[in-house]
Amino acid sequence: MSAPVVLITGALTGIGRATALAFARTGARVVVSGRRDDEGNQLAAELRGLGAEAEFIRADVRRDDEVRDLVDRTVARFGRLDAAVNNAGTEGTPGPVTEQTAESYAAVFETNVLGTLLSLKHEMRVMLAQGSGSIVNLSSTVGKKAAAGASVYTASKHAVEGLTKTAALEGAASGVRVNAVAPGPVATGMLDRFTGTADRKAALIGGLPLKRAGTPDEIAEAIVFLASDKASFITGQILGADGGKLAT
Repeated sequence: MSAPVVLITGALTGIGRATALAFARTGARVVVSGRRDDEGNQLAAELRGLGAEAEFIRADVRRDDEVRDLVDRTVARFGRLDAAVNNAGTEGTPGPVTEQTAESYAAVFETNVLGTLLSLKHEMRVMLAQGSGSIVNLSSTVGKKAAAGASVYTASKHAVEGLTKTAALEGAASGVRVNAVAPGPVATGMLDRFTGTADRKAALIGGLPLKRAGTPDEIAEAIVFLASDKASFITGQILGADGGKLAT
């Protein structure tokens, strides 16, 4: 069997970047996507340096036509789409509910929810016709356990989990699996922005049973597993990779 074709949105930093590297090391053919040409082309070159066939395609997941083009160009380049990782996301502006606005809501939901919906729409369009495929969305522990000061982000991840389960039901009969990974605190720029200060970050991490933040590589390995044939009987599930956070 030829190497699987994997598409990753939000691939240029953090978990997305680690996931692209992890798939490349397995021998997959990888398409990485984001909104910054220089970083995207550099990442594609790095993946090719690992021996993988890799391409960067610029796309904004909030734009239906750009997501359609991203998926169609992936299929035109490699002939099929075996796995997709919908990682593009933003934490928005943390703060209490009373400080949120229509603008702060839209900024988060257009990327985290609409972006996931449009990505699922076009990825499933191809996979349903193939009769196979695996999609992994990125959620968060706040999709299960709300965090004060993160109302809009929390709501967006509840929505991502709902989309995941609905898409899984719609794809199952055609051999298309849809799951999500829900990370806890992970050592990324998003965690730094969300906590704001070293003390807040330390307090958040200190509350985890494992007493440390996760690494992007650890989350990437969970994603690679869910996307693989090793998880062939798993669909509609939200896999927590959270240092024990949801066990407390």
